[in-house]
Amino acid sequence: MNPDLVQLGAWLAGVYDNRDQAIESPVWYVHLRAWWRPVPLFGSDSLVLFGEQANYLQVDRPYRQRLLRLCEWDGRLCGAFYSFVNPGAVLGAGADESIAQNILSAEIVALETGVLNIQKLGDRFSLTPRPGEVCEFRFPGQGEEKVGRVELGLEVRSKGYDSYDKGLNPETGKPIWGAIMGPYRFTKRENLG
Repeated sequence: MNPDLVQLGAWLAGVYDNRDQAIESPVWYVHLRAWWRPVPLFGSDSLVLFGEQANYLQVDRPYRQRLLRLCEWDGRLCGAFYSFVNPGAVLGAGADESIAQNILSAEIVALETGVLNIQKLGDRFSLTPRPGEVCEFRFPGQGEEKVGRVELGLEVRSKGYDSYDKGLNPETGKPIWGAIMGPYRFTKRENLG
């Protein structure tokens, strides 16, 4: 396996929060806790991390359950996102290793527009979408399935990461949540590698 992918996986695996940023700018940045837990999926050609996050005041109610597969395709380093058909089956797996076992049998869906290019830039890794691509995902709505759209982006360092994720209004394409005023800056509080 590519040593850069191994390093990126080790750096990203952990428990994070953005406490300093939330204190400094509480109007624009909700205080969040985030988890990136390694999981043994897809064999030895890639590294996979389960991600979820929660409002720090409600850490028992996590959301945005997803998988990030770090791999090499056609000589390029990539991060491919997957969603869960039933996210409730893995709810809380970031904080609770016993729930994380459910990930191995959970039904997942590859997000075709959720593939990020990975570049090592000195002391960090940059994960950016393919040109012109916005990630689309499906989620249950009131009686019908809905489609969400999010601009993805990460910069990962050894002791933290910045999230550039922005949820988009499906009609207007304008950002409605996330890194509207700049990235969420997460500091690693615990290693999970």
